[in-house]
Amino acid sequence: MSFELHEKLAADCEVLGDLDLCAALLMRDDRFPWVILVPRIAGLRDLHDLPRDRALDLFGEITAVSRALVDQYEAEKINVAALGNQVPQLHVHVIGRYTHDEAWPGPVWNVGPARDVDTFDVRARAVVLRDALGL
Repeated sequence: MSFELHEKLAADCEVLGDLDLCAALLMRDDRFPWVILVPRIAGLRDLHDLPRDRALDLFGEITAVSRALVDQYEAEKINVAALGNQVPQLHVHVIGRYTHDEAWPGPVWNVGPARDVDTFDVRARAVVLRDALGL
């Protein structure tokens, strides 16, 4: 079995590129700087499915994305979550948050559907994050 990106992630995100372990994706939502990391290993559903020798690699990539969101977008807080309730493929959300964002202090998934390209240039944010992550 080879790695394939889940169709919902592909539909909702702009591909930033590949880090050592993960495919890095940008969520198409202008309300939050929001990266999703998907380990490029077939068959992973939950964090405990990740081979133990790759766990530190995932944590390092979460850290790199978190720092990029703070450095490039002055995120006040970083939320990291691996839920997988709608997409069964292991993926980790790394989301820049602000005390003034429309979801604060609650989770981002409770504030309605994503706002996309009509109000947000996803390609511009993607260029900034690709540069910051060396992609």
